[in-house]
Amino acid sequence: MADIALPYSQSLDNCFSDAIGEGGLTKKAYDAALGEAEKALDWLRAAYKSGDLPLLRVPERTDDIARIEEVGEGLLDNTTDIFIFGIGGSALGAQALAQLKGWGTQANIQKGVRIHIPDNLDPVTMDAVFSNADLRTTRFLVVSKSGGTVEPAIQTLSAMSALEKAGGGKYMKQHFAVLTEPAKNGKPNPMRALAEAHGFPTLEHDPGVGGRYAVLTNVGLLPAYLLGLDVAAVRAGAAAALKPVLKGAPAKDVAPAAGAALSVAMAREKGAAMSVFLAYADRLERFLAWHCQLWAESLGKDGQGTTPVKALGPVDQHSQLQLWLAGPRDKLFTVFMTEAKGKGPEALESIAGASEFAFLGGRKVGDLVDAEQRATADTLVKNGRPVRIFSLKELNEETLGALFMHFMLETIIAGRILGVDPFDQPAVEEGKILAKKYLAETKA
Repeated sequence: MADIALPYSQSLDNCFSDAIGEGGLTKKAYDAALGEAEKALDWLRAAYKSGDLPLLRVPERTDDIARIEEVGEGLLDNTTDIFIFGIGGSALGAQALAQLKGWGTQANIQKGVRIHIPDNLDPVTMDAVFSNADLRTTRFLVVSKSGGTVEPAIQTLSAMSALEKAGGGKYMKQHFAVLTEPAKNGKPNPMRALAEAHGFPTLEHDPGVGGRYAVLTNVGLLPAYLLGLDVAAVRAGAAAALKPVLKGAPAKDVAPAAGAALSVAMAREKGAAMSVFLAYADRLERFLAWHCQLWAESLGKDGQGTTPVKALGPVDQHSQLQLWLAGPRDKLFTVFMTEAKGKGPEALESIAGASEFAFLGGRKVGDLVDAEQRATADTLVKNGRPVRIFSLKELNEETLGALFMHFMLETIIAGRILGVDPFDQPAVEEGKILAKKYLAETKA
């Protein structure tokens, strides 16, 4: 896999006290956290060498591509609609990739096929799923790492039941593919057992890569293939973000390590308990949701962690900027700036000149977005708010792959600094157990 240049830049310049005053971080606190990040980088390099963290080997993989293409072509054959059933990490990465093809998580992608990713279980939505699609030409991809998660399970069973009711039961295996963990000690998990019983094609979810870290595996790349995206480019972007770690660069020169040190140090020294991620592109909205799960579920343990908040510009300038500027000083801001200038529809001078909006004449929509993203960042800085800036050269497969890897590394490094395990989620299990109990009671 050929190296590519890092398709984004990160600036922490406006996060320090010498730039923004009292609201900024001292270099002493930052340097202390950087020292802890160095140890985390050593751990990552050792884990890569030993193979103990399979995530770090994913960008260089090619052995899974043929199977991704095989199953993908089967799902696309004689198809009008594909539904991807999954929740959390099994869907958010796919949604983030889908937005490279346009706004929303539903779009005409390729070969006239529509992709739908109804990850949030809702009875009204699921009714619409089955009433608005021709089941004869609809396919379903089920993604469930453990194979026991109830939300994609009931989606799958409902889809199978709808096909059965419509008289298509004997063709069931042509409509489904399942991505889940392999059998353990010869025993398949519940979803794999269901797939095997009905002859559904299956792909193996890497058991060494947790669901919320799985976007660079077939969990994200099979949907990417269905979307008509360049799968190799996604992994190449991820490899570019990982490269400085593997090359032994110091923490200050490894963007994810610098970001992790910044976040931890801001929480410790300034009480920045919230991390606001503001993107100036609709096509990053699901990426922000993906990051929220990754950060919250990985680090919210033992009283540690900061609360991620996603925001979209320019709309959230109108809904949240007042609070950001005049509310509690408990936030670290990360702003994603895209190359918007000169892009989009134009307001003709001949039309605008006859109104009080003459100043918009000859301007394109992207010109205003560019001005507003810079103005928001500068306003926050002038009001003493710490602002980290990501400048994105182009929003494409390489960029998104690099951002996925950056924030997975940043999360892991922050977890190592905080002394929490960034790969488990013990508190989540309590709610799952209780939900199953309540479900059983409704049938009694």
